[in-house]
Amino acid sequence: MIIELHMLQNFAPSCLNRDDTNSPKECEFGGYRRARISSQCIKRSIRQYFKSSSLLPPENLASRTLRLVDDLAQRLVRQGKPEGQARQVVKKVIQGINLGLDDKDKTQYLIFIGEEEIARMAELIIGQWDALAGSVREGESDKKKKKDESLKSFSEILTGGKAADLALFGRMLADLPDKNINAACQVAHAISTHKVSVEFDFYTAMDDLKKPEEEAGAGMMGTVEFNSACFYRYANIDINQLADNLLGKLREKATTDELKEANSLAGKTVEAFIRAAVNAVPTGKQNSFAAQNPPSFVFAVARNSGAWSLANAFASPVRVGESGDLVQKSTDALLDYWGKLVRVYSDEDIKLSTAFALDSLEMKGLDDASNLEGLIDRVNQAIAVDC
Repeated sequence: MIIELHMLQNFAPSCLNRDDTNSPKECEFGGYRRARISSQCIKRSIRQYFKSSSLLPPENLASRTLRLVDDLAQRLVRQGKPEGQARQVVKKVIQGINLGLDDKDKTQYLIFIGEEEIARMAELIIGQWDALAGSVREGESDKKKKKDESLKSFSEILTGGKAADLALFGRMLADLPDKNINAACQVAHAISTHKVSVEFDFYTAMDDLKKPEEEAGAGMMGTVEFNSACFYRYANIDINQLADNLLGKLREKATTDELKEANSLAGKTVEAFIRAAVNAVPTGKQNSFAAQNPPSFVFAVARNSGAWSLANAFASPVRVGESGDLVQKSTDALLDYWGKLVRVYSDEDIKLSTAFALDSLEMKGLDDASNLEGLIDRVNQAIAVDC
């Protein structure tokens, strides 16, 4: 089963996601410039919301980091191991499973790794401490280190470790391709439903300790670029791929209890994802703009196969007129386009189409979920029936 999430979110003046020149990200769509929030930015906001709102327990989450040596070494120190020796042992293990380190003991690229994977690795090091510590010689150069076949057991730990965010968004390990995890979730770049131009805020800052008799003028001045836009946001989750990722093994090799646990965790992950996707807001320049605007329209779909982005509802930019505001017109355009797709391609594979909105509106064949809790309840029911 595929779960799709479509949202319309109207942000006040803001600079939520910047490019390398500190300008709000944008793109061209339908021949017009649009405001844009990258999928990477949205996914990180969702992952951070998982943690800050305790939607999922820490053992079912992952970290993306260069500092795996630091983290593992500190875990060993807390177990009573000497810090210097602990770092040397951890470096031996990480290099032994073919993950390179730089001269500052950081991995050569960001590693997306589950909390359970890190914890199990620390436990295995403790269990093999005497052998590992005995094989480490102070001052030994990297060139002299040989790959130790006894370290193969450490690479076998890298299965995903039931980390929900890792199962959702996947990972790629260039040096360990057999440990790659295919993402169960696709997240689109959010784009404005209308044409957008970048604006400039000229600001000045005053020196509070400046004396009245001193030369008049600001202590500093500058400009910040910003925009304001109603964004169309889209994401989908493949429930079967999600459950397989959470299993950490081939489905045919899993026991009935393992399958049941994976399906249960997949359901909890989808619920957490919906809550986070609706509530999480990118943090860029929020102290300056405070654009804390929740979505005005949320639409969920459950289907047996396939996926429909509704971005082309806005190929022709929405324009404000007398008949409604930007959000209302964007909602009308989205629902009108949805109706066209259903009419042309049929809705045989669609098991659920439910939505809620801040304003009362005609749902055009959709189940009105009334609110977020109602929508999540309906999605949970659809998943339960499918499992």
